Amino acid sequence: MSASEQIALFPLNTVLFPGGLLPLRIFEPRYLDMVGRCLRSDSVFGVVLLDAGSDTSREVSTAPVGTSARIVDFQQLEDGLLGLLCRGERRFRISAHTRNDDGLNCAQVEWLDDTRLVPVPAQFQALVSVLRDAIARFDSIARFLEPNYEDASWVSHRLAELLPLDQNALQRLLELDDPETRLGLLAPLLDASQSGGSG
Repeated sequence: MSASEQIALFPLNTVLFPGGLLPLRIFEPRYLDMVGRCLRSDSVFGVVLLDAGSDTSREVSTAPVGTSARIVDFQQLEDGLLGLLCRGERRFRISAHTRNDDGLNCAQVEWLDDTRLVPVPAQFQALVSVLRDAIARFDSIARFLEPNYEDASWVSHRLAELLPLDQNALQRLLELDDPETRLGLLAPLLDASQSGGSG
């Protein structure tokens, strides 16, 4: 793990993977302020899975590992809310929670070392073809994906997003440090999903 840093947290009932896209609708003042700071300083915030309750609780309970998110697009929605499109960047592990006076949750985080590129092993190359086909059917947000089909981490993260898994299962996949292990867990699930869809 690399150096410690304090970042704002956005606890959600969803898991964001590095390289993944996350649309958000923002209306609370604490998050509007956070978005403004992130845009002005080109900084990130942390997306982390809620364990229980809501992020309005005085003592928010979250999963220990999350992903930093960078805003890549924003617009005012028809209902007047701020619409964001964020892309996941780096995994982190929370070492301490804090809460600002305005209710914004923050955390001291240790960045997890995911910089080493691991090629996709030969036995999982068929999964890359499945992923290419799936992404080819995406709409206009696909231009924000930054594909890297040679990287086992990127491929395994995108495949996890495609499968109908519950958030706790996705969190366990996010917390795995080895992308080959992640691919090994996903391969049979993907096979089952495809065979089920063809019947």
